[in-house]
Amino acid sequence: METLDPLQIAQDPSCASADIRLREGLAVRFRPLQKQDSAILGPYFLGLSEQTRRVYGPHLFDQPTADRLCAEIDPSQLIRMIAVLREDGDEKVIAYFILQLGVGAHELQRYSSVGIALDPALDCLVAPSVADAYQSQGLGSLLMPHVFAVARRLGRRRVVLMGGVYQANERAVHFYKKMGFQAVGTFASSEHPDRPSYDMYLDLECVD
Repeated sequence: METLDPLQIAQDPSCASADIRLREGLAVRFRPLQKQDSAILGPYFLGLSEQTRRVYGPHLFDQPTADRLCAEIDPSQLIRMIAVLREDGDEKVIAYFILQLGVGAHELQRYSSVGIALDPALDCLVAPSVADAYQSQGLGSLLMPHVFAVARRLGRRRVVLMGGVYQANERAVHFYKKMGFQAVGTFASSEHPDRPSYDMYLDLECVD
C-alpha cells in the first residue's frame, strides 16, 4: 500500500481521489475539497433536508459556511471529501465527508470510559453525509471504503465516528455496522440530553 501525507494531498488532490461508478452507470468523482468548490458545496448544504441536518451537525449548512470551508482548506488537520456528479455539463455535489486526523478531548474521554485508549497520532474521525436524493441507494457503501483507504495510507489505525450516531437513527446504525463499525458505548450530549447516541469505531486492520 502506497503511503500518503497531507502535504501530498494539498499539492496534488488527485492522489487521494477516486472514480466511482453508481449502480445506474453514472460516473462520480470522489475527491478532496478545493478552494474553487464553494459554488457547488453551498447548494449541496442548502439542499439538505431538515431531517438530514438534524442527524449531521459538525457545522452550519449555508453558503457562507461553504465559502469559509473552501477558503480554509488545511489537509494537515482535516480532509473534506466531495462526491461530484457531472450533469449536463455542470458539476453537482451528491455527498460530503469529513476525515479529521486525530481525535478530540470528548472522544478520548468517552472511549477511555469503556476501556479503549484512542491515540490522536494514530486514530481519526469521520463524518459522512449524502444528499437526500441519493440516500438508501448504496452511495455511502461505495464511498466509505475509499475514505478507509485514504486513512490507512495516512498511517491511521482506527476510524471513529465524529459525534457518534443517534440510536434512533436505525438506518444509519445499520449502515455503519454493515461497513464494519462496532458500537462501544452510549452517551448523550448536553445540547440533546434526550437523544442518546452510540459511539462507534472501525479497526482499519480488519478492513480488506
